[in-house]
Amino acid sequence: MENSGSNSAFSKFVNDKIMPPVMKFVNTKAVKAMQDGMIYSLPFIIIGSIFLILSNIPIPAVAAAVQSSGWAAFFSQAYNASFGLLSIWAVVGIAYVYVRNEGYEALPAGLTALSSFFLIQLMQIDNPVKTAMVNGTTGATAKAVAASVNHLPAAVKTLVTSPVNGVFNLTWLGGQGMIAALIVGLLVGWSYSAMIRKGWKITLPEQVPASVAKQFTAMIPAGVILFVSMFIYAGFKIFMNTDFLQWVYELLELPMQGLSDSLLGAVVIGFAVSFFWFFGVHGGLIVGTIAGVFLMPNTAANAALSHAGRLTLANGAHIVTNEFYNNFINLTGSGITIGLVLFTLFFAKSKQFKTLGKIELVPAIFNINEPFLFGLPLVMNPFLAIPFFLTPVVVAISTYTVIATGIVPPLNGVAAPWTTPAIISGFFIGGWKMALWQACTLAISTAIYFPFAKKYDAMLYKQEEAKLAAEAAAGNAEAEKI
Repeated sequence: MENSGSNSAFSKFVNDKIMPPVMKFVNTKAVKAMQDGMIYSLPFIIIGSIFLILSNIPIPAVAAAVQSSGWAAFFSQAYNASFGLLSIWAVVGIAYVYVRNEGYEALPAGLTALSSFFLIQLMQIDNPVKTAMVNGTTGATAKAVAASVNHLPAAVKTLVTSPVNGVFNLTWLGGQGMIAALIVGLLVGWSYSAMIRKGWKITLPEQVPASVAKQFTAMIPAGVILFVSMFIYAGFKIFMNTDFLQWVYELLELPMQGLSDSLLGAVVIGFAVSFFWFFGVHGGLIVGTIAGVFLMPNTAANAALSHAGRLTLANGAHIVTNEFYNNFINLTGSGITIGLVLFTLFFAKSKQFKTLGKIELVPAIFNINEPFLFGLPLVMNPFLAIPFFLTPVVVAISTYTVIATGIVPPLNGVAAPWTTPAIISGFFIGGWKMALWQACTLAISTAIYFPFAKKYDAMLYKQEEAKLAAEAAAGNAEAEKI
């Protein structure tokens, strides 16, 4: 198969002009630290998702039984201590990986980042009485609490409605603190490495045990970082009456979440994965790293709403989350190639298609399609480029639409592992309606790929028949000579 001149020119332009800066960005120290550092949160996200399911089983009768037994509270505690600490895992992991990649002892940097992350936030929560007045479980509850408080003497009223100090606010330890955690992790990793590189460390005699000496090595960088963090905290507290996390959330995270959680955001993400893969670059890795920064807080926010029994768009649930990306845009692999698999198994005539279809079937069930990407191939294949680009975009648009219109509920924040088979993952992340919709996306993939695969298969079959005819003719000619 030969590419046309225009296709070669286009691919040359992309490879020469577009991919170098993109790859340079992807391979920067900061992006590598985010990509590898956030991986450390994955076990807690998946395990926490299990506890989230158990505390909110999508079967009303079972959920009621779990609630009445008291076990829902235990599952909630486990969820809060795993998935609910998403920002903690991120800030430690990012600083750790950054310093590790620089070749230095990394754990002290991760712990320094954690201490700094705690230091720059107000250690307080709203008083439960005030919360009940504003967000009572029912209107009657809120009115009753407010009426009781209003009859108290002014001094007592102020006391019972004042913030509770000296406690961590779990809100900022979860998804809402994610962008701030990324910033802190990167800044601590960079500054810690720079100070070690410049020799800002205490060096003890060789007789001192290495485990002790390493901690003294970390003392000066950690001390400088924590002093700076303290002044940052003081500045925000004195001059803005807020903290760094709240400021970052309002200035950066809310707008970024809004941009990613849009139809345009879904389309761009769906297109970008296939675009990079088409030119042989790991689109899932690149897009997942960049988009995940914004999509993971969306997932955490939905998980919190689901945990509270308030998962609706009206209550602020997000449509485009990390599970939207993993379990729809990348369903059965980048490009959503299950339709191509089904064609090769049941309708293909060419030996190449049939053979690769048998190889790809099992990996496709677990959302892996490298045998197709490089074996068929889909990479740099103009004959299958249109369905490869189009399918994820169509699925992104249609999935966004069915959630936005209420046909299917928002994703519940459960993080099904990306290798979870289609339909099963749909049930975990959104119940039976989401599982049914995943089945519909498989049908969409089949419908889009079928006509293009049929033409490509016919071309391959014709080439194989011509090759067999040529080999047969050559064999006959050789026999005649004998």
